[in-house]
Amino acid sequence: MPTDKPIDHAKLDRIVADARRDALRRDQGYREQALKLYPWVCGRCGREFSRANLRELTVHHRNHDHDFNPPDGSNWELLCVYCHDNEHSRYVDHTGGSALDAEERPAAATSNPFADLKNLLKR
Repeated sequence: MPTDKPIDHAKLDRIVADARRDALRRDQGYREQALKLYPWVCGRCGREFSRANLRELTVHHRNHDHDFNPPDGSNWELLCVYCHDNEHSRYVDHTGGSALDAEERPAAATSNPFADLKNLLKR
């Protein structure tokens, strides 16, 4: 049998206030700002997004500095997850960087597989 408890209006007011505060905090984040500034289209492949698949659209920092977030969005571009991953892979390739520290990287190869190629081709 259901019990009829009185409605706690103060508790409901706190829940609504918390939800509004949390929404405002989210809106101040750079992802939400970028989604308001730019159309929901990947800047590389041109794929269009809707609310149904918006989670696959990411904010890329053009200068790779996640702490540099000017309010005009000049350091951001929207990229799909695939293009974003590709951009970061290209950046690592370009800078020669790696997620591994210098001591964790494998030693460079010292042999030359083509050292005796000229003699092999003479045969």
